[in-house]
Amino acid sequence: MRRIQGLLASSIIAAAGALCCDPAGAQSFTPIKPPAVPLVTREPYLNVWLRTNTAQAPGVWPAHWNGAVKAITGIVLIDGQPFLFLGAPSTPKITRQMVQTSLVTTATQSKFTFTGGGVELDVDFLSPVEAKDLRRLSMPLSDIVTSARSSDGIAHKVEVYYDISGEWAHGDPTQLIRWAPETINRDADGSSRKGTLSAWTVTPNSPTVFQQVNDYPSWGTVLFATETTKALTTQSGADADVRTQFVSYGKLTGGNDGVQPRAINDRYPVFAFSNDFGSVGSTPTASFTALIGHVRDPAINFVGNGIPSLWRQYWPAYESMLAFAFNDAAAALKRADKLDAAIDKASSAVGGAHYSALTALSLRQAFAATELTGTSTDDPYLFLEEISSDDNVSTVDVMYPSMPAFLYMNPELVKYLLAPVISYSESGLWPQLFAPHDLGSTYPNATGHNDGGGENMPVEETANMLIMADAYMQHVGKADAAVYANDHYALFKQWATYLLTIPAGVRYPNALDPQFQNQTDDFTGPIAHSVNLALKGIEAVGAMGQIAKYAGNTRDAKYFRQQAEQLISSWVQLSQNSTGSHLLLQYKEPANPYSGDTTGEPDSYWSLKYNAYPDKLLGLNLLPQSILTEEADFYKTQEHPTGIQLDPRTIDNPPHTFTKADWELWTAASTNDPTLAQNIIDEVYTYANTTMSGVPFPDYYDPNSSFNAFTARPVVGGLFAPLTVATPAK
Repeated sequence: MRRIQGLLASSIIAAAGALCCDPAGAQSFTPIKPPAVPLVTREPYLNVWLRTNTAQAPGVWPAHWNGAVKAITGIVLIDGQPFLFLGAPSTPKITRQMVQTSLVTTATQSKFTFTGGGVELDVDFLSPVEAKDLRRLSMPLSDIVTSARSSDGIAHKVEVYYDISGEWAHGDPTQLIRWAPETINRDADGSSRKGTLSAWTVTPNSPTVFQQVNDYPSWGTVLFATETTKALTTQSGADADVRTQFVSYGKLTGGNDGVQPRAINDRYPVFAFSNDFGSVGSTPTASFTALIGHVRDPAINFVGNGIPSLWRQYWPAYESMLAFAFNDAAAALKRADKLDAAIDKASSAVGGAHYSALTALSLRQAFAATELTGTSTDDPYLFLEEISSDDNVSTVDVMYPSMPAFLYMNPELVKYLLAPVISYSESGLWPQLFAPHDLGSTYPNATGHNDGGGENMPVEETANMLIMADAYMQHVGKADAAVYANDHYALFKQWATYLLTIPAGVRYPNALDPQFQNQTDDFTGPIAHSVNLALKGIEAVGAMGQIAKYAGNTRDAKYFRQQAEQLISSWVQLSQNSTGSHLLLQYKEPANPYSGDTTGEPDSYWSLKYNAYPDKLLGLNLLPQSILTEEADFYKTQEHPTGIQLDPRTIDNPPHTFTKADWELWTAASTNDPTLAQNIIDEVYTYANTTMSGVPFPDYYDPNSSFNAFTARPVVGGLFAPLTVATPAK
C-alpha cells in the first residue's frame, strides 16, 4: 500500500488523532517555530527536513529539501497500543498519534517531545557541526536518539520502531534498488569496543555516477545502523507488511525480503529496527541511537577527475566509519550540547534571544549545502551546492553570503571553500582575467567553463573572492596568512588589477563603476552603475592592499590602499542623492555607453548597502561615519514588521517588494547604529518565526506579504555576520 498523502492523509490523520487527542494542540517552540524542521542535514544529498508549516512530526513524511519524500516512520507501542510519532503510514492498526508537546531547535539538534498513553517520548535529530574536526565533519551521518519515561507515575511497557524507505536510494521511485542486512564489528574503527552493529545498506541496482534525478544522486549507498542487542529486532519488506508485523507483535521477524531488485514504488520496501525498552518508569530509559547516512564514491567530478569524499582519507570503508560514529555517539551528543550552548550565549550577547534563535536555525542549513572532499586531509576541497536557486557547483556569489558562518565556526573552512575555485582559476583552464561565477552548471559536476562563459559576474565574483580570501587571512595566524598570500599572490593581484582597469570608452575603473553587469541578486537582472556593487569592488581593492601586506609586498600594499581611498572618495560623491538623505541605487552619471542604460532612475531610488559589512569585517575603515549614519537613519524610515526591502524595484507580476534575510543581517552587522541592528534582527526573526512556507528557511521574501522563494540555501550562513564583527580577528 502506498503512503497516504495530501488531503486524504490530512483527513485520516485528523480522524485518527481525534481518538486520543488534538495533534495540533498546545505545544511550545523554543526558541523559534522553524519554517521547516531540520532532521538529517549533513551535506547536499543528505538534506532531509520536516516540511510542514505546523512543525508537527506525526502525520508528515520527512522529505529532501525539494519536497521529495525520504520516508522515516516512527511508531511506539505503549502497553501494546500503537502510537504514531513520525511519518504518515497507512498501516490500518495505527489509530492514534502521539501529541507533539514541544520542539527545541538548537544549532545542531531538533529535539521533539511527544506524549501519549501515559508516556513521554523524546526524539532528538542530531546533525553535528564539528567545524574544527575535519574527520568528524566529513562523516555523512546523522543520529536519531530516542528515550522514554512515564508521564503519569505508572510503569508502562514501551517498544519503539523506526524504518526508512527505498526512497533514500534514488530520486526516481520507479528505479530498481537492492538492499542487504550487514553486521559490523564495533572494533572496525580500530578500537577495542566489543559488540556489533546491525545495519541496512540500500543501493540503486544500476547506479549512474555523477548523475542526479530530482536533485538526488543516482549512485551511492544508504546506511541505517544501530547497536545489536537482545532488545533489537530487524526486518525488511513491503512497508505495510513490516509495520503491521511490529504493530501486531511488538517485534520484527529478523527476515530480509529477497524479492529484489525491485522498484522503489513496488510495495515500497522498508528497512526497519525495533527496540524493546521494557518497563519504563518516571526516569528516562537508556536511549536508543540509530545512525542514518549516505555514502558516494567518488563524490565530485572536478574537471574530469573523480574526487572522493574526505572521510575516505580517515577510514578504509564505510563500515569502519559507522563503527567510529556509533562508538562516538554519546560523546558527540555532549559536544553538540556544549557547542549549542556556546553559540546561544555568544549570539544572545550580540543580539538577544531573537538573534540566538536565528543562528540556531541557520547553522545546519548552511553546512548541509557543502561537503568535504579530497585526497589529502591537509588541503581538502569544501564544495558547495547552490541549492534550489540554480544548482551550480561552488557558486562564488553564494559562497560569499554564506561565508560568515564558516568564518565564525572555523576560518580554515573558508580556505577550503575557496580552494576549488582558486585551483581552477590557476589551472589555465579558465581564460578570463576576472573570477568565475561557478565551477559547473549542475552539481556534482564541477567541470568548469573553459570557454570563459557561464553566468559571468565579473566585478561581483572577483571582489567576492578577494574579500573572502582576506577574511580568511585576518582570522588565522600571521605565518599561515603569509603562506596563503604568497601561494596565490599572482592570481589575487590579477583580480585586483582587473578591478582597477578602465575599459575602453569608460570614465572610471571597473571597481568604481561596474557599468552594466549582473550581480549576486541576479533574480533582479543586470544593473547599470550599481552603487552597492561598486562599494564591494572598492572594498576588494582595499582587501588586496591587506593581502599584499600579508605577502610582505609593502609597495603593493601601499598602492592598493591608496587606490581604494581615492575610489571611495569618488564613490561617496557619485552615490549621494540630491537631497542628501540617502545613497542612490545607481549612479546618475556617467552615462552607460552600453545597452541597459538606466541613468534616468528616480533620485528617490535606494538599496540596502549590505556590502558595507566587509568594511567593518576586514577593518578597512574606508566608509566615512557620516555615510553609515545617513544610511542608518534612512533605513529606519523603511522598516516593516518583518524586514526592510532590498531596493524599491518591482520585478515580479504581481510586484513583490522583495528582500533577503542574509543581506539584512549583513546590514545589521555593518551599521554603527545599535537600534537599527537590533530592529533588523527582530524583524527577520519575526519573519522566520511566522512564515507559513513549510520549507527550509526561505531567504528571499517580501516583508509586505506572504511571498517567499528559494529554500534550504546556504546563504543563511550570512546570519552569522553580526557574530563575526563581534569576534576580533587575529
